[in-house]
Amino acid sequence: MTVSPDRPWHASYRQVGIAPELDALPHRNLAELAHESCKRWQAESQVKAAFSCVVPNGMNGRLSFAQVDELSDAFAGYLRAVAGLKAGDRVAVQLPNSLGYPVAALGVFKAGCVLVNTNPLYTETEMIHQFNNAGAQVLVMVDMFADKLPAVLAKTGIRQVVLASVSEFFPAIPGAIVRGVQRYWNRVLPPVTAPHIRLKDALAQGCATLAQTPARTYWEGVDRHDLALLQYTGGTTGVSKGAMLTHDNLLNNVQQTRAMGQSHMALGQECVLTALPLYHIFAFTANLLGFLAIGGHNVLIPNPRPVQSLQRAMENFPVTWMTGVNTLFNGLLNEEWFVAYPPKTLKASISGGTALHTAVAQRWRELTKTPIAEGYGLTETAPVVSFNPLTGTPRDGSIGIPAPGTDVRLVGDDRQDVAPGTPGEIWVRGPQVMQGYWNADEETAQVMHEGWFATGDVAVMDEGGFLRIVDRKKDMILVSGFNVYPNEVEDVIADMDHVLEVAVIGVPDAKSGEAVRAYVVQNPDHVKEVMPADVIAHCKQHLAAYKVPKLVVVRDELPKSPIGKVLRKDLRKAVADELNGR
Repeated sequence: MTVSPDRPWHASYRQVGIAPELDALPHRNLAELAHESCKRWQAESQVKAAFSCVVPNGMNGRLSFAQVDELSDAFAGYLRAVAGLKAGDRVAVQLPNSLGYPVAALGVFKAGCVLVNTNPLYTETEMIHQFNNAGAQVLVMVDMFADKLPAVLAKTGIRQVVLASVSEFFPAIPGAIVRGVQRYWNRVLPPVTAPHIRLKDALAQGCATLAQTPARTYWEGVDRHDLALLQYTGGTTGVSKGAMLTHDNLLNNVQQTRAMGQSHMALGQECVLTALPLYHIFAFTANLLGFLAIGGHNVLIPNPRPVQSLQRAMENFPVTWMTGVNTLFNGLLNEEWFVAYPPKTLKASISGGTALHTAVAQRWRELTKTPIAEGYGLTETAPVVSFNPLTGTPRDGSIGIPAPGTDVRLVGDDRQDVAPGTPGEIWVRGPQVMQGYWNADEETAQVMHEGWFATGDVAVMDEGGFLRIVDRKKDMILVSGFNVYPNEVEDVIADMDHVLEVAVIGVPDAKSGEAVRAYVVQNPDHVKEVMPADVIAHCKQHLAAYKVPKLVVVRDELPKSPIGKVLRKDLRKAVADELNGR
């Protein structure tokens, strides 16, 4: 299948000053990007820090570019010379936005190892699946959830645990206060009963090895096409899989993101508010890697909920850029402090993960007097596929034009290109497209077609190459920008003996965009009655909070096809009819 699609978006590039092709990549791998960026911007950047972490009361810690470089070198030394890992071994990093995250993640790349991003809110069940699937040997984890370790270590190949705190690298007094509040007021620091080492001790041990074996030794042989990151996703089929992203995928996507946003970027001068989690591919590529490459200052928010947690950071730092999801921007627009004092230094904002509502976009522009643009991407594409330019007339409701170096086709069920203006499935080809799914050849074959990635999302394209989504993956649920796959939730509920059948769908929700709703059928052979509260409690034991059903409906039966397949679309239609008063 050799296809060279028309590229009407190139004409749109010319109108907004975007080059149609990418420049040659300046780095061979992500370790080199981290090292050379830190060296350059320590000397040239006008910002005073590479990363700051700000807790809700305003207390914060900072790391300079030089410190990030030195500490990530030390962590690379720890992984290779102390923990005994080899090039290509997998390291799981399960940290919220905190100063330990860039040290650990960049240290993994410098060690020539593969990063496995993991949500800190995962349950033991989810951790065990991901760590075993990835073959992770070292886990870097926030100490707030260390009570999960005994169960996880007993069922995985993790052989070394490194614990870090939210206040890692804070000055002594603020750090002690934050720890005290966590331990005695919020009571979120459980006793640690599993074998582990603290991050600062691991760094000290790693640093001691660098005189004999410099960190550069570990990454000099890493090729651009080597695996860098396993980013877990349900993909388009609902089963949790690791998207294999190479150094080349991520380096190119950094270039693509920068090309689309450069009209509002100044080297060495930007300050980006990072409220989205760095373990999510959007913030990982755009915020962590992208702003490190241009000498920007990342202001990290460990937990953006409630949205008031952002107030001190926005008041105390000259934020010029924001990335977020629709619910975050909408939440800020409903905060009195934000409306009264919108950030004066803000230049631009980018929304992804879920659709940016037109009303939110318009209110944001009116209040901040700055552009906000929606982009589109997937875990499998590292993630950016398309982006709305920040200059020119806003195109609300559009996901923008393909990023430079990216080809997009709209394909019908016959796998042929659809006529202009006709809805078709988005197929993507470009340097940011993953290698495939880790140890999942069959699932990879379902979505990869001779270099084209079939996204499962349906769109239309106008004469300027601007895309508009008309139907997202039919079964995937987007809760505050996070993907929830019905199969995973259904599998958990189906483990309940008194549940005969279950179906899970997404329903509209004012706060989170969508909410999870489960429909269950009583098992007639079981005496115990199915109670919605019991189903929710069971899910809370095995699923992250955003995956837990908000509502459970008990029904006598579920709609099915002639061959017995449960028809989620019929349930969605019933909800739509209910909302429309039919």
